[in-house]
Amino acid sequence: MPVVAGAAASASGLSKTFPGARPALADIAFEVRRGERVALLGASGSGKSTLLRCLCGLETADVGPGGIEIFGETLQQAGRLAPDVRSLRRRVGIIFQQFNLVGRLSVLTNVLTGLAAELPLRRAILGRFSLGERARAMDALTAVGLASHAFQRASTLSGGQQQRAAIARALVQGAELVLADEPVASLDPESTRRVMELMLALNQAEGLTLIVSLHHVGLARRYCDRVLALRAGRLVFDGGTAELTPSFLKDLYGTAAEELVMGDETTEGPASSSPVLAAGAA
Repeated sequence: MPVVAGAAASASGLSKTFPGARPALADIAFEVRRGERVALLGASGSGKSTLLRCLCGLETADVGPGGIEIFGETLQQAGRLAPDVRSLRRRVGIIFQQFNLVGRLSVLTNVLTGLAAELPLRRAILGRFSLGERARAMDALTAVGLASHAFQRASTLSGGQQQRAAIARALVQGAELVLADEPVASLDPESTRRVMELMLALNQAEGLTLIVSLHHVGLARRYCDRVLALRAGRLVFDGGTAELTPSFLKDLYGTAAEELVMGDETTEGPASSSPVLAAGAA
């Protein structure tokens, strides 16, 4: 799929310091264009999660000249969120390592919570969704291969299935930019492959822009075209994933490069481009 003109996300002069700690981010600047697949790489403590939380407005940056734009509109500037931040957040989906599903609720209901931001507060709290909204959620579950699991409790799903349900929640939200924070860190190799191929397929079929935080360099090379590498809160590399060789990583990170996994069985062979995954055990 060709990259659509225009920036999906951009940051300039972005810094973030938590009380009593060294800067988590220091003068970060980059631009991600629509339709790109970008890996966010770095060892623990490099600032990956903080950057993703800033990009969706869950964290505000330090007061100063730094800012973030999403689809050409200001999300935050000088440590303040924009007044219309809610409307911008609807265009940004975030996927966490821990899935963040409510185990006692059905898979369908969990996916429907992606609509909460656009519904009247009372209806969202009471879970009163229209037939049209339920149809949207079923379409999203079909896209991730989980339609047959819609009425199961979320707690009965495997880890890979729960992560796919979290992706469906972002789809029903109408997200155009998906931020994934270590989305496969707790999954087995087969579930990892399924989740990563699903995100690749959605990028290719739906034009979703992806920024994916990863520890696995092999996954970054296989599923992403570009990498933003962080070290101690600073952006130290912005370029093609093909450059992520062991020697390059050693030069970039020193001994911390040992924390980054170069490859495993999930990275062998060509990536699939199928837009729909069959429902399975993973």
